[in-house]
This record gives sequence, structure tokens and C-alpha cells, in this order.
Amino acid sequence: MTLSTEWGVWIAAILTLFIFSFLYKDNPLYKLAEHLFVGISAGYYAVLQLWSVIWPNCVVPVVSGEDYWMVIPGVLGVLLFSRFVPPAAWVSRYSLAVIIGAFAGIKTTGHAQADLVTQVQSTLLPILPMTMGDGSIVTWPTAINNFLFVLGLITTLIFFFFSTEQKGGIKVAARTGVWYLMVSFGAAYGFTVMARISLLIGRFQFLLDDWLGVVRF
Repeated sequence: MTLSTEWGVWIAAILTLFIFSFLYKDNPLYKLAEHLFVGISAGYYAVLQLWSVIWPNCVVPVVSGEDYWMVIPGVLGVLLFSRFVPPAAWVSRYSLAVIIGAFAGIKTTGHAQADLVTQVQSTLLPILPMTMGDGSIVTWPTAINNFLFVLGLITTLIFFFFSTEQKGGIKVAARTGVWYLMVSFGAAYGFTVMARISLLIGRFQFLLDDWLGVVRF
């Protein structure tokens, strides 16, 4: 065992143990680590946004005289803080209205292209072996995979089609869509669990290697 001599490693290790103490029960040590994490994260991202977004995109253009129009978003941003002054809190609604309206207008085309057009194009797949126009060959395994994908897409959409009573063939298709949804949810949950476990393994590696020096990875 070779204990680390770096004070930063000791602080990180102690805070990690404070977080793990929640496995026993909720306690002040866990709350201390939780509040430190949230507060430091908020402060870090606030400073990051100041120097990487606000300063180069708003302050510098106005001060240098390159773009005086940036005063408008700067003022709107400052007005957001009027929420902390109850008598003047209503002023922030103008800033919120501009932000929501501009964001909705800008993102409409982007989301339509990314979430609708691109996904529709991705479902136009060959379900039979063939030679494509670009010279690529669709083999039987690929064709079967494409068929299962398209089948899952259609049956899932049928399941969410509530304008028609689900009976007969539509009921069978809807049930098939439910199975696809269950497999999808299970895979998503599995990936989430794996991601959390990988974070846990990383913490154990830090404690055993960087802090205690018991096991070298």
C-alpha cells in the first residue's frame, strides 16, 4: 500500500467516500458532498459560459465597436436577473419571450431536418438482396436485418395509432410493436445500468490505485 501524497487526491477520495456513505443511510456527510458537487458545478459552468460565450460574443464586439447590436441581447440577458427582485420580476418576461420565440424559430428547421427528414430517409432500406446504385451489394443478412427494422417501425407506429379499434390484423401488428418497444426499453435500461456501473468501477479504481495504491491498473 502506497498512500497518495497529493492533497487533491485526498479531497476527492474523502468526498467519494462521503457519497458512498449514502448506501448506509442519508447523512450529513453525503449532503455536504452533494451540495459541494452541485455548487462547484454551477459555479464552474457559470464562469465557463462567461468567458467562452458572453465575453467573446457580446462584450468584446461592443467594446471594440465591431457590433453595437450585441447590446440588445446583453440587456435582455441582464433583465433575466430581475427575477431576483420581486417588484421588477415581470421585466424578465420580455427576455423569456424573446428567448423562447427565437429558439423555437431557429430550432424548427433544424429539428425537422434531424428528427423527421433524416429518420424517414433512414427507414428507406432495401429488404431484398440487390445491388444498389452506388455499387454496394445488399446481402441476405443485411436484407433480413433491414426487414426486421422496417417491420418494427411500422408495427410500433400502428400501436400508437388510436383512431382505429385495434382488432384483427391491426391488433396483431400492435402487439408486435409492443414487443419491439419492450426490447428497445430493455436495451436502453441495460445501457444506462452499464454506464452507471462503469462510473462506479472508475471510482473504485481511483480509490484503490490513485489514493491507496493497493492495486495498480
